[in-house]
Amino acid sequence: MFVEISYLKQSTVVVLLILSVSAIGCLSATRPILGRISLNESISDGQTLVSGNFVLGFFSPGTSSHRYIGIWYNSDPNGTAVWVANRNNPVQDTSGILKFDNGGNLIVSDGRGRSFIVASGMGVGNVEAAILDSGNFVLRSIANHSNIIWESFASPTNTWLPGMNITVGKLLTSWKSYDDPAMGDYSFGLGVVNASAFIIWWNGREFWNSAHWNGDINSPIPELTSIDIIPVSFRCDNLTCTYTPNPSDRLTKIVLDQTGSLSITQFDSEAKSWVLLWRQPVSCDESKLCGVFGVCNMANIHILPVSLDSDQSPCQCPKGFAKQDKSNTRKGCTRQTPLQCTGDKFIDMPGMRLPDPRQKVAVVEDSGCQSACMKYCSCTAYAHSLSDGCSLFHGNLTNLQDGYNGTGVGTLHLRVAASELESGSSSGHKLLWLASVLPSVAFLIFCLVSFIWIRKWKIKGKEKRHDHPIVMTSDVMKLWESEDTGSHFMMLSFSQIENATDNFSTANKLGEGGFGPVYKGSLPNGQDVAVKRLAANSGQGLPEFKNEILLIAKLQHRNLVGLLGCCIDEDELVLLYEYMPNKSLDFFLFGMGTVERRQMV
Repeated sequence: MFVEISYLKQSTVVVLLILSVSAIGCLSATRPILGRISLNESISDGQTLVSGNFVLGFFSPGTSSHRYIGIWYNSDPNGTAVWVANRNNPVQDTSGILKFDNGGNLIVSDGRGRSFIVASGMGVGNVEAAILDSGNFVLRSIANHSNIIWESFASPTNTWLPGMNITVGKLLTSWKSYDDPAMGDYSFGLGVVNASAFIIWWNGREFWNSAHWNGDINSPIPELTSIDIIPVSFRCDNLTCTYTPNPSDRLTKIVLDQTGSLSITQFDSEAKSWVLLWRQPVSCDESKLCGVFGVCNMANIHILPVSLDSDQSPCQCPKGFAKQDKSNTRKGCTRQTPLQCTGDKFIDMPGMRLPDPRQKVAVVEDSGCQSACMKYCSCTAYAHSLSDGCSLFHGNLTNLQDGYNGTGVGTLHLRVAASELESGSSSGHKLLWLASVLPSVAFLIFCLVSFIWIRKWKIKGKEKRHDHPIVMTSDVMKLWESEDTGSHFMMLSFSQIENATDNFSTANKLGEGGFGPVYKGSLPNGQDVAVKRLAANSGQGLPEFKNEILLIAKLQHRNLVGLLGCCIDEDELVLLYEYMPNKSLDFFLFGMGTVERRQMV
C-alpha cells in the first residue's frame, strides 16, 4: 500500500513537471516581447513586439503563404498591416528571424541562409530596435532615445499614420495586390512641381490631385467639411504635411490601396471594424456618402475622379424624394410629401444593400411584414425574404446602395406618402398615352412631309419639262438644219402620235428595243410611219434622244431608214421613222428560213 501511494505521488509530480514545461514552451513561442530588442536579441516567427496600439511581427497577407515583417493595429481582428519591412523580399516559410547582424544592421534572415537588411545601423554601437506608441518602428541609441538612426515613418509603404510627415519625394506606394504587399502601380505624395497639393500617380502619370493648401486645416480635401465630424486636420507647409485625427484618440489611417484609391478610415471599437469616411476616387462604401435616404450606385460614375455635385454623381434620390443640397449630396434627400402614418404606400427597390440597424419581426408572409411596418409611424421601410425573414427599418436611412455585389442584398420596400404614387400613376398614364399617340402622330407627319416633298418635286419637274418642247424643238431643228439634209422634218404633238398609233395599241406594236417600244402609225395624210417611244425604264433621256437625231441627220442615205420627225411633250420623247412594210434587214439576214433565203437569191 505504501509503495502504491509513493508511486502515485511520483507520477503526479512528473505529470505536473511535464505540464509546466509544455506551458512554458507554448508561452515562450507566442509571448509578446517588450516593445524593443537589442543587439543580442531577436524575434522569430510567432513572436511579436507590442507597444500601445501597435504590434510588430511576422504575418501572411490574405491567402499568401509568404511571411513578412509588418506592423498592424493590436485591436484590429483582421490584422491588416500598415507597414511592411520586406515587402519585396518575402520569407518563403516560418523560419524567418528579425535580428541584428555583426555590423549593427537590422536584418531579416531565413533558414536557407538568405538575409535582407531592414535598417542600417550606420556604424553606431549600442543600438536597439523599438516600436513606439505612434506605430513608428525606429532604430535608436540605447543611451539617448532621442537619437533616431532610422525610422519606418521615413520609409512608408501604403499607409499614412497620424504624426507621420509626408514630404516631397517621400511617397506612399500601393500594394501589388491584396495578397502581395510588393510595390504596386500607384503612388501618393506631394507634387514635385507644386508641393501644395496631394497627387496620386499611376505608373508615373498623374491620376488624381487634391485642392491646394491655403493654410486651412481642410483645404487639401475640402469635401471633408461636409462630413458631420471632420475626421482629420492637416498641417502642411511647402515641403511637408502631417495630420492629426479627430477625435484625437480615434484610431485613424489614410491608405492607398492596390486600385489607386486613397481612403480615410477610423476604427469602430464597438463593431471591431474600420469605417470608411472618405475615398477618392469616390466609392459607395463611404459611410453616409449620399446622406439620409440617398441611394449610391457606382454605375453612375463614368469619369474619375468624380465630384459629388457633378452630373456623374453616384448619389441619387428615390421616388418621392429630392436632394436637400445639390452642391453637397452628403446632406441627403428629403421627402417631397411627409408621411401620413395611415394610408401610406411602399415603393419597391430591388437589388439594394439593406441598411442597419434593423428590427427583426417574426412573420412569415410579405404582407404580414408590411402590416407590421404600418403599425409604427416611425417605420420607414421593410424587407422580407424567405431566408432572412422580416426586417423593419426606422427613422432616416443611410448607406443605401444599389447594385451591391456583396451579402445582405434584397428588395427594400420604402415607405412614401400615397399621393406620391398617385401622382406617379397619373404621370405614368400620361406617359403611356404619349407613348401610344406619338408614333401615330410621327407617322402622319412623315406622310405629310413626304407628300409635300413629292408634290413639289413633281411640280418642279413639270416646270422643267414644260421648258423641254421649246428648248428641245429649237435644238432639234438647229441640229437637223445644220446637217443640210434637204428633207422635211416634222414636229408632232403627243395627241397626234396617240391618234396615229390608235393610242399605242398592242395590235400596232412592231417590237421593242433598248430605247423603247416601236409602233406602226398612220398620219392624217395616209403615210405609214414607225413610232419609237422612249420607255420610262430604258435608262435613256434627253442626251441620248438628241444624239440619235444627230446621228440619223448625219447618216441620211437611200438605203437607210429615214427619220421623219419627233414629238417632245413633257416626259414623252418620240421619234418617227419611215415605215418598212417588208421588214428590216436583220429579218432577211437572220429571221428567214433556208428555203426562203434560197428563193430570195
